Amino acid sequence: MQSKGGEPFSVLTVNGRITLSRRRFFAKDVGSFTPLDDWIDSAHAGISHGVREMACRLNQASRCFAKAVENLARTAQLRLSRETLRQLVIAEGQAVQAAEKQGRLVLTWDAGECFVPDERGQPTSATRVYLGVDGVMVPLVTQAEKDARRAAVKVKRRQRGRKCRPLPRARPGADQAFKETKIVTFYDEPCEHRLVVLTRGNCEQAGKLMRRAAGLIGLAKAQDKVAIVDGAEWIRNQIQAQSLPLDAVGLDFYHLAENVHKARRAVYGEEDPQDKQAPGNAWAAGVLHLARHHSYREFEAAVWDWACGWRGAKRKAAVGLLNYISQREEMIRYKEFKDKGRQIGSGPTESMCKATTLRVKGVGKKWDGDNAEAVMVLEALDQSGAWEKYWNLTPHLAV
Repeated sequence: MQSKGGEPFSVLTVNGRITLSRRRFFAKDVGSFTPLDDWIDSAHAGISHGVREMACRLNQASRCFAKAVENLARTAQLRLSRETLRQLVIAEGQAVQAAEKQGRLVLTWDAGECFVPDERGQPTSATRVYLGVDGVMVPLVTQAEKDARRAAVKVKRRQRGRKCRPLPRARPGADQAFKETKIVTFYDEPCEHRLVVLTRGNCEQAGKLMRRAAGLIGLAKAQDKVAIVDGAEWIRNQIQAQSLPLDAVGLDFYHLAENVHKARRAVYGEEDPQDKQAPGNAWAAGVLHLARHHSYREFEAAVWDWACGWRGAKRKAAVGLLNYISQREEMIRYKEFKDKGRQIGSGPTESMCKATTLRVKGVGKKWDGDNAEAVMVLEALDQSGAWEKYWNLTPHLAV
C-alpha cells in the first residue's frame, strides 16, 4: 500500500495550537483498513479545539455569523457553513455556562488580591471589592414572528412542486419582543480584576448567581465589600436573601440624579441644561451637592422643604422624589463613601451591560433567548479575564 499524501498526518497550526489533518492509506482494488482508524476518527470527527476557539473569538468581533464565517476563511483558510459556526458558538457558550454552574470556571484572582491603590496608583495593604447588578433588554423572536416565518417557508416549499423533507419541530418563540437579562459583576477599585456572569432567569436565579459568583472570587477575603446598585427593590431583596457578606450597599449617584432631574422637569418644565442660573437647574445642583457632601438628614430636609412649597401636580411630583429617597435612606451615604475612598457610581456595571450585549443587539437582530444568552456568556468570559484559562483546560470532546 502507498499513501496518497506521504505522511499519515499533516499539521495545521491554529491560534498557537496544533490541529492534525488525517491522511488515509489506500490501495487500488483493495482499499484500506486499520483498527486504529476507528479510535482516531472518534477523536477527530468534529472541529478541533483550536478552530472552535478561533471561531468563537471571531464571532464576538463580528456583527453576524455570516461575517464571522468570512473572517475565519480569510484569516485561517478554514471554511465552515454559517449554520455550523452558529451551532459551534452556541454550544461553546452553553459549555461555559455549565462550567460556571459546576464551579469549574477558573479565575486568575480572588478578592484577597484586590488591593486599593493610593494617590500615586500604588497598591496599599487594604483590599476592596465592588458588586454591581443590573438588567439589560435583549431582542427576541416572538411566537407570532416564528409562525409567520414558518408559514412563508411552507408556501415556498409547496411552490417547488415536489415532495420535501418534513420541517423540524419549531422551537417556541418569546411572548415579548424584548426580555431582560440580568448582569452580575464583581470588580476591584481600578477594574483590573473583574468577574461578569449573567442569566435570563428571574430574580431568584439572579440572586443565586450572585452567591455563586461571590463564592468563586472568595468575597469574604476582602476587607471592604461594597455593592453599588440602581436601587431596584429586587436587587436589595436578593442581596439580603442570599446573605452576601457585604459591608455596605450604596445607591448609584447617577440614578439618584436622574430622579432629581425628573422631578425638576415636572415642577419647573424644560430648561436649557447649560443655563446654570435657571431656577430648576440651580435647585437640582444644590440638592445633589447636599447629597454628595453632607449627611442624608440635611439632604432629605432640603427636599422636604422644597416639596412643601408646591401644590397640585407639581407637589405630587415633588413628593414622589421625597418618597424615592426615603425608601433608600440606608443607601444614600455618599459622604461616608467618599470619606472611605469608595466609588459612588455604577459605571463599571453599566459598561458590562453594553459590552455583553454588543454582539446580540443591532439592526434586524432577533434571537431565541437561550441562544442570545450563550453568545453573551462568551463575551462575559472574555471580560472576566478567564478566556485563556477556560480554553487551556483539558480539551473537551469536539462538537
